[in-house]
Amino acid sequence: MSTRSLSKGCFVFKPSPKKRKVSRTTAYYFREGSSDLEDSELRFATCQSLQKQVKSETEQIEEELNEQLFDNLVSFLRRSHSAFQEKKTEWTCRTKSREIPTAALVLGVNVTDHDFTFRSLSEVLQNNVTPYIALLEAKDCPGIKNLMQKLLGQLMNCCIDVDSSEEEDYEHVSRSRVRCSMTTLINWYESATKRTDSETPGKKRTSSRHWQSPPVVVIFKDMESFTTKVLQDFVVISSQHIGEFPLVLIFGIATSPMIIHSLLPHSVSSLLCIELFQSLSCKDHLSTIIDKILLTTQFPLKLSEKVLQVLINIFLYHDFSVQNFIKGFQLCIVEHFHSNPLSVLCCQLEEAKRRVNSLSHNQCENVRRLPSFRRYVESQVSEKQIALLTVDSSLKEAVRKLLEDLNVYHENYFPILRCLHVFTSSLPKYPLGKQIRELHCACLENRVWETEEYESSLQLARMLNKSDLVTMLQKCVEILVSSPGREFDEIVEKLKEFLTQFQKLEEAYQERDESISPQKELQKKTNLYHLQKTLLELKESRRSKKLTKFEMLRFEVVDYIDSLVRHYLVPADHKTLHEIVYFNTASVLREHLNAAPRIALHTALNNPYSYLKSEALKSDGGSISNKAPDICIAYKLHLECGRLINLADWLEAFSTVVTAAEGPTADAASSDQVDDVIHARFIRAVSELELLGFIKPSKQKTDHVARLTWGGC
Repeated sequence: MSTRSLSKGCFVFKPSPKKRKVSRTTAYYFREGSSDLEDSELRFATCQSLQKQVKSETEQIEEELNEQLFDNLVSFLRRSHSAFQEKKTEWTCRTKSREIPTAALVLGVNVTDHDFTFRSLSEVLQNNVTPYIALLEAKDCPGIKNLMQKLLGQLMNCCIDVDSSEEEDYEHVSRSRVRCSMTTLINWYESATKRTDSETPGKKRTSSRHWQSPPVVVIFKDMESFTTKVLQDFVVISSQHIGEFPLVLIFGIATSPMIIHSLLPHSVSSLLCIELFQSLSCKDHLSTIIDKILLTTQFPLKLSEKVLQVLINIFLYHDFSVQNFIKGFQLCIVEHFHSNPLSVLCCQLEEAKRRVNSLSHNQCENVRRLPSFRRYVESQVSEKQIALLTVDSSLKEAVRKLLEDLNVYHENYFPILRCLHVFTSSLPKYPLGKQIRELHCACLENRVWETEEYESSLQLARMLNKSDLVTMLQKCVEILVSSPGREFDEIVEKLKEFLTQFQKLEEAYQERDESISPQKELQKKTNLYHLQKTLLELKESRRSKKLTKFEMLRFEVVDYIDSLVRHYLVPADHKTLHEIVYFNTASVLREHLNAAPRIALHTALNNPYSYLKSEALKSDGGSISNKAPDICIAYKLHLECGRLINLADWLEAFSTVVTAAEGPTADAASSDQVDDVIHARFIRAVSELELLGFIKPSKQKTDHVARLTWGGC
């Protein structure tokens, strides 16, 4: 008997190392598009280091801003959980009424920032409260079945904090094998908590950071997007089992807490024990970011007035997103280091001085071409001008000195800016703006003391009362004492002297009031001669308008603040070498961040070479290349038509352009097949144009389509 066998094998053919595609790093693309390859690696390393510092600082700021909100949420969970665990009367009453502890978290309309907030909240709860957290989104939960599947999937796949010796005993439950119901969830919760409690009976619990019998927290990230039926069914089902396991709901709300009552009827909303939590306003959040990131000397890169205004306008008029503002700032960092060869000096002062010594001749020439440096050279004597323009060593010495002056300018600028903001932020109608960012933009744009708003602010400041003026001076002293500026000792002493004079004036007024006895007051009241004399003196003083000591001191204080402003708040573009540390290409930033889809779409379809960079697509102004994509050919042909386009004429013109490269001796036998292919390509191109919204079917004529743009109906 013959035996036949079948063998199977797997044969691996490794590609040749020469054909293997080499993955390119970010540094390669940074160097490839750079206008100046010299020191590109050092610029890229400096850019990455600065971006890491900004990211770390912003995350720390956001943690501090959200700390109070998260602490309040943890306290809310603790109250709800302690009531469940200790079986208090309050919880018994709640279970009888089937109320679910619910936190209504109002985050504002900056929806793009909500993901970061919920991720941070989830980390805080997992580290300190419970490992059982589910984050639900409306797009994943069109029905109650999908919601339960998502909920059980996230909870059953969560990691429990156990010893490494017991990790291998952890059972990974498959969601597909489990019937998604509330009973299944309760059974899983009981088994999970029992397993966690019995894993280390003789030792201290390794998950001591979590509470005993931790609650199940379900977070609805975008409550407004959930359908009413899904929310209603989930709340009703959960309320029937609230006595069996601790469930807490967190509703993420972008608009108003009233949305809960709009989505849920009273019979369902009455099953929720709702507590309201309000996050920090996105405007206050942005003000904190600007104050601690942009208005400090911690980071060497600064933004010009136009660039900062672009970022602020996008925030105020588009999305209210602080995360997008930070990403815009990071984009400014990349653009500055990528496009500016001298950005290699945009670092901390000591490091910049060391890098100046290693500048090449080409980089020295780049410095000489800076407009601010050319103005500086023109202000020097002729011998100095020759040395700066011809000798690199003299140039490097001057650059070191100018960079140090620029650093001192920033150390003095920001504290004086804050002092000026203290005076102007409380004035009526806020002539220079309510926020410090508005004042900062005004100071960067031009000499702020030459504006009408500044003159109006000075006039209002000269009418401040004594208590407000003293409070402002005290705040200014605190700002200047805590600042790193080297020239503020004399200013602080002068402000303290003003405070002392105000104190002496107050004591003098008190002594004068005490020195007037009741008899003298009576004498003044009863003596007609003294009364007439007093009235005449008062009338004469009103005519002469003689200032009191307080008014004279108030004028002196305001004039002194004005002198500080004129000396320290000079616009940055008046300082030499400001181009090294200031990013001022607002047009590039606007092009990247202010999306113009209509213009981009027209450019791509009308001139595909601008995106594809293929030499075959280059064409003269009005010509149509047959090498272009079909949709581009159809688009350029439709631009030549009127309001209604005849499909037959359009197809004929399309076929003419596509077959333009074929000679007159084309194979006639295959003409029908070619026509079918061209017809199919034309139908696909027309369908794509209809999908993009350029045309639509016309009800007037069945063989025509109507244009929708550039003169269409």
